[in-house]
Amino acid sequence: MARGIAPKRRNGIGMRGAALLIAALAGLALCLAGIWQLEAARAGLTITRLQAGTTPLTVYRRDGAAASPVVVIAHGFAGSRQFMEAYALTLAHAGYVAVAFDFEGHGRNPTPMSGDVTRVDGTTSKLMSEIGRVTDVALSLPGADGRVALLGHSMASDIIVRQASADPRIGATVAISMFSEAVTASAPRNLLIITGEWEASLRQDGLRNLKLADPAAQEGDTVGDPAGAGGRRAVVAPGVEHVSVLYSSAALHEARGWLDRVFGRTSSGPVTATGGSIALLFTGLVLLAWPLAALLPKGDAAPLVVPLRSLAIATLVPAVVTPIALRFVDTRFLPVLVADYLAAHLLVYGALSLALLRLQGVRFGPIAWLGALTLAAYGIVGFGTALDRYVASFMPIAARLPIIAAIAVGAVPYMLADSIANQGGHAALWRTLWIRAAFLASLGGAVALDVRRLFFLLIIIPVIVLFFIVFGVIGGCVGRRTGSPLAEGIGLGLILAWALGVTFPMFVAG
Repeated sequence: MARGIAPKRRNGIGMRGAALLIAALAGLALCLAGIWQLEAARAGLTITRLQAGTTPLTVYRRDGAAASPVVVIAHGFAGSRQFMEAYALTLAHAGYVAVAFDFEGHGRNPTPMSGDVTRVDGTTSKLMSEIGRVTDVALSLPGADGRVALLGHSMASDIIVRQASADPRIGATVAISMFSEAVTASAPRNLLIITGEWEASLRQDGLRNLKLADPAAQEGDTVGDPAGAGGRRAVVAPGVEHVSVLYSSAALHEARGWLDRVFGRTSSGPVTATGGSIALLFTGLVLLAWPLAALLPKGDAAPLVVPLRSLAIATLVPAVVTPIALRFVDTRFLPVLVADYLAAHLLVYGALSLALLRLQGVRFGPIAWLGALTLAAYGIVGFGTALDRYVASFMPIAARLPIIAAIAVGAVPYMLADSIANQGGHAALWRTLWIRAAFLASLGGAVALDVRRLFFLLIIIPVIVLFFIVFGVIGGCVGRRTGSPLAEGIGLGLILAWALGVTFPMFVAG
């Protein structure tokens, strides 16, 4: 019988090895294709990094372009310059001088946000002043012809609407996913409102603002003359929502076309909708995780088993108890908006879940430290380098390092509990969805209990969902290979702390 089993075993090993090789080659090919396309989108441009006081800028110019208008590009809450790069590249290729920057408290800007975020004369006023300083620098750049427009997304839409109404130098405003109460029938002049098809409430608000200029106007109409006395237009980018609108070809075409009409130009050059290329790159990085994890020492522990009853108790109890308990605790201990609360929520939720799992006899097993550190390095360095160049700021300034460390105190216990509940990557999909949905529902409960303070958690939840999707797959590869849910949890906890620490805006009261 032993002779009959051996060939099957060798064949099994050979099939797995072939699958690993195919995954490695496919992942590498996708990464290279994505990088090639993303770098090709920069060809023919000069990209320069400057400062406006403490505000970091990136200037995009087409090589050999004649003097032309400047477009100052502003990102939304928890974003950065890189987040708006599709617009910067498209407008630079069209001959504009595109200037993207990091708002105070965001990206690599070392100056924290400040003031009262609920008052126009608080944080909003300070950010308007920052745009004014950036505009001053932008207009002084070589190649600027004295004309300027503002383009902004989400949070920035309100800032640019107010600044364009206050600054007579602004010739046009492009507001993406706009929410603002500052729009009037005539201000700001030459306003284009772009909204994603799946942003229902913002679409209604965009149409309402268009109708201020003409009650009979509908989506897609242009009111007035943008090349003359002034105009307004509200359009919908098909098939996108609040984030993917930044990579929509239709939205990019509309932005470029509107500015051309306002400034009397005819543009050429590519519309660089980089979303597909970014997806190629990160799909490749996820796919590479499996063959790379196969290089780690294989664990010999039996797969962890978490009974359904234990799973239910270890998820539902923390989901209910955590937001209620923290309602009575002052969690303002970090200089960032709501990240201190999130760190506390992660800690309490994770500690409760771990304790309940252990009390029910679930054994956690050994820690495969090499697997934990390799997973953390792949997420922070591998993914992080690509994220930082093509998507959003991921490499922190010095002021953010203590914030990352503080968040890790909560993120690591939470991800340890998550990885154990997921049986080190062996859990069925429905269990994984249950586990993550319970945590997200817990965060939703926290917001419901304190909407005024924790509203911004709702904005960051998509980041957490994306983390679960992408890094959950990668962590599962490490957990299954090493047989160590603890290694998976530690690695994912460090990545989560890093991601949140570089995303949340730094903030000081006053």
